[in-house]
Amino acid sequence: MQIRYFLALSLLPPLTLAEPLPQEGGNNAQCVILPPVPYHQDGESSGPLADQKIQIHSDASSAQLGLEASFEGNVTFSQAGRKISAERATVNQQEQQLTAQGNLVFQDPLFTVTADSLMAQMRSNNATLEGAQYWLHGQQVHGDAQKLEITQNNNLILNNTNFTTCPPDNVSWLLEAEKIKIDSKEEWGEIWDAKLRIGGVPVFYIPYMTVPVSEKRKTGFLFPSFSSSTTNGVEFAAPFYWNIAPEYDLTFTPHYMSSRGLFTKTEFRYLLGDPGDRQTPTGQFNLEYLGSDNMLDGSPNRYMYHWEHSDALDENWRVLANYTDVSDNNYFNDLNSDVNRATDNQLSRVGEIAYFTDNWDFSARVQDIKVLGKEERPYQVMPQLNFNYRTPGMWQGLDFNFASEITNFRHKEDIYTTATRVHMEPSILLPIHGPAGSLTSEVKLMQTNYWQHNIQQPDQESSISRTLPQVRIHGQINFERYTDYFNQNYRQTLEPQFQYLYVGYEDQSKIGLYDTGELQQDYFGLFRDRRFSGLDRIADANQLTLGLTTRLFDERNLEQLKFSLGQIIYFDDSKVSLYEDDLTEQPSTSVLAAELDARVYKDWFVSGAIQYDTRNSSNKKSEASLDYRPGPNKLLQFSYRYVPDLLNSNTNDRVDISQAGFRTTWPITDELYFVGNWYYDLKEERSVESYTGFQYESCCWAVRLSYHYRIKTNYEDDLRSAAPNEREMFETGVYLNFVIKGLGGSGPLGVNDMLDEGLFNYRKPLYLRN
Repeated sequence: MQIRYFLALSLLPPLTLAEPLPQEGGNNAQCVILPPVPYHQDGESSGPLADQKIQIHSDASSAQLGLEASFEGNVTFSQAGRKISAERATVNQQEQQLTAQGNLVFQDPLFTVTADSLMAQMRSNNATLEGAQYWLHGQQVHGDAQKLEITQNNNLILNNTNFTTCPPDNVSWLLEAEKIKIDSKEEWGEIWDAKLRIGGVPVFYIPYMTVPVSEKRKTGFLFPSFSSSTTNGVEFAAPFYWNIAPEYDLTFTPHYMSSRGLFTKTEFRYLLGDPGDRQTPTGQFNLEYLGSDNMLDGSPNRYMYHWEHSDALDENWRVLANYTDVSDNNYFNDLNSDVNRATDNQLSRVGEIAYFTDNWDFSARVQDIKVLGKEERPYQVMPQLNFNYRTPGMWQGLDFNFASEITNFRHKEDIYTTATRVHMEPSILLPIHGPAGSLTSEVKLMQTNYWQHNIQQPDQESSISRTLPQVRIHGQINFERYTDYFNQNYRQTLEPQFQYLYVGYEDQSKIGLYDTGELQQDYFGLFRDRRFSGLDRIADANQLTLGLTTRLFDERNLEQLKFSLGQIIYFDDSKVSLYEDDLTEQPSTSVLAAELDARVYKDWFVSGAIQYDTRNSSNKKSEASLDYRPGPNKLLQFSYRYVPDLLNSNTNDRVDISQAGFRTTWPITDELYFVGNWYYDLKEERSVESYTGFQYESCCWAVRLSYHYRIKTNYEDDLRSAAPNEREMFETGVYLNFVIKGLGGSGPLGVNDMLDEGLFNYRKPLYLRN
């Protein structure tokens, strides 16, 4: 068992190349800190500030021509977007100097300043304010300064100053500095000789740092993180962010672990075009390396590299690439990667280029999948060419479709058969749609040719041709009525549907399995025209599917209930299976599949699905959940799932899954949230995952304390742990995260972030709204 304690203080994380997502949770709507005097810009201005006219208003004034002018009572000076208000002011015309005192307010589009006095040079548009308080417009940042200078470039220089993002009546943290310079063009602040106070107590000294005052990015060290664990020992990470150009950036993070060694992570991101264009090509490279892992026998080197790229070359062309590789199967389980989670056990390597038009599309694709923890490797697609053509309304309401592919299957090991597959699939459809229902008739011909090489099985052949006809008729009727239940008015629909499917039979046992697996028979799966994914097996069929769906809509036309029930009736036994030993006695009907999503009462929701074998009176799969959601970030959920005879990919054993769970998130106060998850295995009589977390989030800081206990994913590989107990079966951790907002950190992502922690993520019912 592993106990991990984690403490992170995030001051300056890099901003993403994309637009930031809105935060969830917390009370950010109440965190807007406004200056005491609203700013209103009068009219539009253009050209240099010095060329703009100065307008002066006051209750009384006196002047000596060419020397000095004095103003008393409600004095205002305005020039372009700048405005000065004071009780009294003096203008020295010879020196072009302005002084003002009494209830002094200085404003421009970027900030508002109140001060004891002001002295401004009108030629250079410089100003100095003594005893100032300032507020940045559109930001939570505000503070005091003994002396505040405004340069002709509209930059701020503050001496003996401080700033915070906390409300004035509750300053939880305060950064005091000898000098702060805020560049209005670059929208960054430079800070010298700073002390961070939390609750009035100095906790950190910073000789020099930079902070953003907008969403712009800048090169510099990000704030380091500290942690400690029994597995990794004492940890220290100091990320460095390099803003290479508006289209490129790089983050390099040396992460030292006293028990393992130096772990380095590098992330390079790029845009190949206009950063403001959402269609511009984007991509990133990730390289992670741990030299000589001291926790494993032999101190092996461990690494991960990753590249992804997406591009819309123009309105028609699309390019996609994704490649990831790791040194060993347990890399993501042992190390905190920036690319994959510990629960991800498949690494996809894909390269694709595609061309789309209204009537046809073409794509070329290569694909390789690495499955962690399994010795048997999937086939590689090297390459696959697809061509699809569509002609809706070709003649007399008929639609013509043509799908085709050429796929070359290769394998890295010589003991496996390889193949080239050519598949063509023309079809003619007659769709009839109307408010009362729909009827779609389809005739399809599926022609497939295989050329198999390096044949390993005696019953396989080098050249195979397969021709299968298919007929499908699908119809649906929509009934509707207005009714009432429990003194509430509803619109109820009744939607019966049927599908007749006929697929011809050919013996396919001489074809190898390259990309084919069995599909689930949930309610929507009953209306598929295939039993298997891929094309290596196309099951013969002579069957009728019957289904029924009913819905309830309230007076606002929001769906309050949806229930579906369906089953397949087989007229003939299917003779095609994945493996020869699967050809056992065939049932006359499929499983009875049902799904339910409903608001049962006010804020109570129920969701469930079942696949029931009516012939053997057995439950093939079921899941159910009961939710109570009375408001935002308020949730109580009870859930259960049962899956019998499930294949364990690690041990190849068949196991039954029977698990119950409880999940909650609840605001204790406006700023304090609680999240808890608990899942229990009824078969093994043990807890498989527990999560408890408290999060306090105010306007200017946030803290999260959480505890996690879960089954640890471990795969077989050639690397062995140096610890006596090898790899742990369960992982336990205690985590503490603390973030100060306004110093570059935006705080935890809210309670939804905690809901997504762990193996079992929270999901609302699909069709219902609250």
